[in-house]
Amino acid sequence: MHKEKEDRLPVAVEQREVIADHRMFSPSVARNSAPILAVLKRVLPTHGAVLEIGCGTGEHAVCFAGAMPGLTWQPSDPDDDARASTSSWIKFAGLKNVLAPRDIDVCSEQWGVEQTGHFDAIVSINMIHIAPWASSLGSFAGAGRLLRAGGLLVLYGPFMRDGAHTAPSNAAFDAALKERNPSWGVRDIAYR
Repeated sequence: MHKEKEDRLPVAVEQREVIADHRMFSPSVARNSAPILAVLKRVLPTHGAVLEIGCGTGEHAVCFAGAMPGLTWQPSDPDDDARASTSSWIKFAGLKNVLAPRDIDVCSEQWGVEQTGHFDAIVSINMIHIAPWASSLGSFAGAGRLLRAGGLLVLYGPFMRDGAHTAPSNAAFDAALKERNPSWGVRDIAYR
């Protein structure tokens, strides 16, 4: 069961331009698509199924699916406006390997995509830090249920290492996020 609308996750922490066909444009997507795509091309299989958690505007979905036509891309977002934008981007791009966006609440035990089978990868871009920690835990649990053996969970965003921010700008961003919502923030990730 989904949480009430007012308790759902935010769309973004940035201003987005919206045009008449409901496509949204994200400034961060314009900056990060190419470097993320370079990594995805290296780590993802050439064929298979990818679930994107928190697809936002849908720009990443069409960019990545267009560049990797052997993958079927399943975008998802809990926000109605984000899904409308993603649907418009899919229509605009004319891609056949991007499925209609799904309404997934990562804190739910069932995501509504279980019947489609397992995924080769789950990708989540800039979601972990603008969501409560429970959303991270839900994402990890969902990955455990939905990834094929050897499948990848790919996360992109700012992270701390061993309790330290990797850049002064990330420390300032973390403070701004926590001021906006104390349950948000740049998460610590351990490298071994």
